[in-house]
Amino acid sequence: MVNHVEITRFLDLAGSCPILDVRSPSEYSHAHIPGAISFPIFSDDERKIIGTTYKQVGREPAIKEGLDFFGPKMRHLVAQAEAVTAAHAVEAGSKQVLVHCWRGGMRSGAMAWLLDLYGFKVSLLTGGYKAFRNWVLDTCDQPAPLRVLGGYTGSGKTELLHTVAQNGGAVLDLEALANHKGSAFGGDPGLQPSQEMFENLLAVAMHRTQIARTGQTVWLEDESRRIGDINLPLRFFERLRNSQVYFLEVPFDARLDHILTDYAEVPLPELIECTLRIRKRLGGLATKETVAYLETGDRRSAFAILLNYYDKYYGKGISERRESSVEVVGIPCAVAGAANFEALMEVVGC
Repeated sequence: MVNHVEITRFLDLAGSCPILDVRSPSEYSHAHIPGAISFPIFSDDERKIIGTTYKQVGREPAIKEGLDFFGPKMRHLVAQAEAVTAAHAVEAGSKQVLVHCWRGGMRSGAMAWLLDLYGFKVSLLTGGYKAFRNWVLDTCDQPAPLRVLGGYTGSGKTELLHTVAQNGGAVLDLEALANHKGSAFGGDPGLQPSQEMFENLLAVAMHRTQIARTGQTVWLEDESRRIGDINLPLRFFERLRNSQVYFLEVPFDARLDHILTDYAEVPLPELIECTLRIRKRLGGLATKETVAYLETGDRRSAFAILLNYYDKYYGKGISERRESSVEVVGIPCAVAGAANFEALMEVVGC
């Protein structure tokens, strides 16, 4: 018997059994439920043929077209599902799977019927991926108690967040979800998830964080709305901007040392390319000096120029917060990084 489950139950079950996304490969590639496995019932070309038949001829001819494609694949799909469950099973011999398509219609219904017939325990997502996307948008809009970790570039905010998580705190690492460090030097935007996929990752991370740590405030790093090519959902960003900031006051030289360590292995051509990417804002002279320092091997002088540039922009943002109703709590720190955990907890009162 196929079970029909709502999205929150579906996500809870995903912790112990695989999600089979039976949409086409291109649909999956664009965005999917985090952790789902691409398990297409039709290829992109087959889906296009069926869709064209549906529009031009009718529903029943389209279904017959689909059966022509589906029938020869059934044995292979069952074998593939067995391999997937064997690899993901918490218990030996477990044959439980989660299945969804775009709207919970014929594609997922056909796959659920086949796997149920063979003996799998199948849970079908009510409303399919479309219902999941509605849930994502609602989740990203929901109010959540936030504590924002601020500080100038090089303060070691990300490392400190990881330490908070290791000590049982609820944390959202937005830069990790966006696969970017949030600056021109933060990574290759081409390797980031799509905007839709980022929103999926964020919503699921929020869901799992709040389930695991009900009632706890969520920590995250202070960010601009844009992280590489990704935009934070508007209401989520507004909550971030209106939340209290715990600002790490780390000396310039300590931050510079931290950055030099972080970027020690980055190839020279990549650093120069990133510098040129911000030349309009950095200014012609500063860009020329930075590139010259990099080419002569003086990374410290080069990054000192860049650090002053980023300090100016972040300083403007933090001053605006101090002038608003948002409280900015300064935390004096001698070094950058995870070593400031105790100082942070003392200020917070944990």
